[in-house]
Amino acid sequence: MALLHSPLVPDAIARLSPAAQKALAPGPGRMMAARGLLPLPRPAELATVLYELAIGDPTMAAAAAATADGMPEKVLAGALGDADIEPVVLDWLAPRAVRSPAMFEALVLAPRVADETIVELAAHGGAREVDLIASNEQRLLRCPDIIAAMYANPHARMSTVDRAVELAVRNNVRVSGISAWEELVRVMAGVAGDDADADDVFVQALDGVRDVADASVVAGSADEEFVILDSEDKQPAVDEKRVPIGKMSVPAKMRLAALGNAFARSILIRDPVRLVAIAAVKAPGVTELEVAKYAGNHALDNDVIRYIAGRRDWTRLYGIKKSLCMNPKTPISESSKMLIHLRDNDIRTIVKSKGVPSAVVAQARKLIAQRSGGGK
Repeated sequence: MALLHSPLVPDAIARLSPAAQKALAPGPGRMMAARGLLPLPRPAELATVLYELAIGDPTMAAAAAATADGMPEKVLAGALGDADIEPVVLDWLAPRAVRSPAMFEALVLAPRVADETIVELAAHGGAREVDLIASNEQRLLRCPDIIAAMYANPHARMSTVDRAVELAVRNNVRVSGISAWEELVRVMAGVAGDDADADDVFVQALDGVRDVADASVVAGSADEEFVILDSEDKQPAVDEKRVPIGKMSVPAKMRLAALGNAFARSILIRDPVRLVAIAAVKAPGVTELEVAKYAGNHALDNDVIRYIAGRRDWTRLYGIKKSLCMNPKTPISESSKMLIHLRDNDIRTIVKSKGVPSAVVAQARKLIAQRSGGGK
């Protein structure tokens, strides 16, 4: 969660020098302070005064922000390195610091920088910047959200992400912001995190899937009865030169599932490594239309179908219920609960369908009989 930019508490103001407190006092000096024209003892106090005027006084906000934008790097560095500056002021200065590699480093190494600020930097920084953030292992373990932000940042090197994830796994730290964390923990043992080729392969694959048309979306709505039931495993055509899936490690495939598009997921959900397939269906970007198609695919891993059947936010949709009831890999306990919500014509289809478990067919026949009055 990002830091809230609100006016400083009275105790923080009271810790400022008399000159800084005077700059914030009512009167014409406030505008001079907003323009950076009042002498203050330390760069950190200048930054703090500008922050307070920008956040707490709408009439001064534009002038204070402009002064902060034009702050010389030497002054900015002095503010960033001050051990007494408020973390929220550093957070406010962050967009100005990231414009320069030297200032970015000064911000990351600042003694008072908040973990929430680092999370934002990890989410949007380039490869070099993320590498710098990842070097502070103590902070990563203290704030796992930083690792999650790195993981979701497409600019972060795969090798850097591997090292950060391995660090968390080794120290029994859970990173809740990674959707397939449990699966990732199971495959991280022995993963090397210094393979430059792996970095290049991941970037190539991520760029490649983005250039390929989305092959996994079906027509219609997952809440309609006419969703296509995909009982056959139709593997999308993959050009290994553009999307080198075969050269990727298991953790890299799992990250590709999280960052890639529906086309990437349509490939990875069929991966022979079950944990990759689970990562694909757990990916944050997966849509209900994708799920409706996967729910009817008899060739997918049992655990993928079981996971879909266990997601109540998905099984409330009619098309997904229908697909699951016709998939022999759906647990019978789940099929039985969903079957009673299907329309008569779909229940009759299940009765006539081959491959549907006999227990489900028997229940479908019983439902038809009851609804037609024969079960009374």
